[in-house]
Amino acid sequence: MPELSFKGKEFVFNHHLAVPHRPLIPDASKSVGDARLDGNLVLHGDNLHALKSLLPMYAGKVDCIFIDPPYNTGNEGWCYNDNVNSPMMQQWLSENPVGIEDGLRHDKWCAMMWPRLRLLHELLGEAGSIWITLDDNEVHHARMMLDEIFGEDNFIANIVWQHSVQGKGYTNTFSVHHNHILVYGKSDFSFDGLERTEEDNVNYSNPDNDPKGSWRSGDVKNSLFRPNLRYELISPSGKAIQPPPNGWRWSRETMQKKIDAGEVIFVENETRILRKIYLSEQDKRAPETLWFADQVGSSRDATSILKMIFGGDSPFPTPKPVELLSRILALSTSPNSIILDSFAGSGTTAHAVLAANARDGGERRFILVECEEYADSLTAERVRRVIGGYSFKGTQREELLKKSLTFTDLKKADKLLHDIAGIENLETHRFSKIEKKVKDGELLVEGVTSVTERVEGLGGGFTYCTLGEAVDLERMLTGENLPGFDQLGALLFHMATSEALDPAAIIEREDGCGYLGESSAFHVWLIYKPDLGFLKSRDSALTLTKARELAASKPAGKRHLVFAPARFVSQKVLDEELVPVEFAPLPWALYRIERS
Repeated sequence: MPELSFKGKEFVFNHHLAVPHRPLIPDASKSVGDARLDGNLVLHGDNLHALKSLLPMYAGKVDCIFIDPPYNTGNEGWCYNDNVNSPMMQQWLSENPVGIEDGLRHDKWCAMMWPRLRLLHELLGEAGSIWITLDDNEVHHARMMLDEIFGEDNFIANIVWQHSVQGKGYTNTFSVHHNHILVYGKSDFSFDGLERTEEDNVNYSNPDNDPKGSWRSGDVKNSLFRPNLRYELISPSGKAIQPPPNGWRWSRETMQKKIDAGEVIFVENETRILRKIYLSEQDKRAPETLWFADQVGSSRDATSILKMIFGGDSPFPTPKPVELLSRILALSTSPNSIILDSFAGSGTTAHAVLAANARDGGERRFILVECEEYADSLTAERVRRVIGGYSFKGTQREELLKKSLTFTDLKKADKLLHDIAGIENLETHRFSKIEKKVKDGELLVEGVTSVTERVEGLGGGFTYCTLGEAVDLERMLTGENLPGFDQLGALLFHMATSEALDPAAIIEREDGCGYLGESSAFHVWLIYKPDLGFLKSRDSALTLTKARELAASKPAGKRHLVFAPARFVSQKVLDEELVPVEFAPLPWALYRIERS
């Protein structure tokens, strides 16, 4: 398989392994509802570190990932900030932000995305999917990276989304109306399709009074070359019909059964063969790879929603519409799914998740990660307002036409005025008034509506988190940085088992000997208190008595893995006494795993 080569790839190829674990620190004052790490989350921090910190609890558990990373247009002002141990990469840090004149901006973008995609792959469940919005600047590079990380066989679709109803002259030739949405699965992704509408059923009829009801015609040819399905077919009149180049859709036996049942018919003097696709068997419809703005919203629609939620001007330049995320959720999630967005921006993903739950009573959970300072004032604040409701009073504006005026436009003023009049005729009924103005050489036509209303909240809650200090061996040894029992336990459980911890299974005992949970191979325990005095005491050691107690506390059948600072019993004695316990020392075990 061809591989993407970019400058710095050798340094970031396994960089995600070297990223330290940083505990999630809940901030109850910025949360809605009880602060909990197994519910909805809004994380403020570098998304590479945040993804690493999510692994202990969410590895292999996320059902849908949606990300809207920098498109790398050269005008976004994004910065390469991964502290990779390489002189070249360190130089990149001093050359921020990444601009249009940067000859390495595509390499930097790939170097930034690679470790994040590696961690997202680990977080995604086997039946999960990832959806990435991009434009033409990096979509081809992203496709090749995803082929390497997720596997080219797991490519599902490249959806073309009409993000702009009125094109913007990005080039001298074409007015660009679309973005891309790359979709990949993990390994077992599938979906049921979209709910059918009346429009989907207009092509079905029953001209031959088929007892199975209305139907439409379909093809009996195979789209892929299948030599084993190339056989001569005999029509009802006995005519021999040669196979199509790629073969038939079914085996000879299945084809004959469908002919006998009237599900495959011969028309036009048996020169054409059709299969019947029955309306009664169509519960859903297959999604297309062309998504139009009138179906899933446009950037302009998304901006209008933000203006309503916050009042005044939009606080975010490129929001995504809720309708777009709603369609993605409809295709990729169930009512109990976990949805992750590690480039959260204006928080559209959380809005769509809350709206989906309000519609069907589901319990979908969202995890948002945003590194910018507006994580609280914009990302989380939008979620707060959507949850609790918000008042909107003022003027709502919708851009109907925006055009830089040229001398040619002035010479064709009649045509321009005709176009404006056409907009007024079509759109007047939707607005209180249509405003037209020219400012700084730019014509702007807007629909203006005076609105006074309260939008009811969708309900729900979330926990606002930041990232704590990295778990560091040297500082653990000196007692400078001792993480909490649950944070260290989640990290150790994941590293020892490659499985995600269930926070509800944790039992933290007063004596410092706590239960972390059950993996496919072990019951996992941790003897630990975030207190240096305890860690140096005899109480923190694994003894034969304690080992017997732990083994007896759970049903037989699995061994017990016990993390502890010390032990007063050898593995040989444990084995001779038939106590199914294995000892893993702290902090050496943490050091070994983190550095391996």
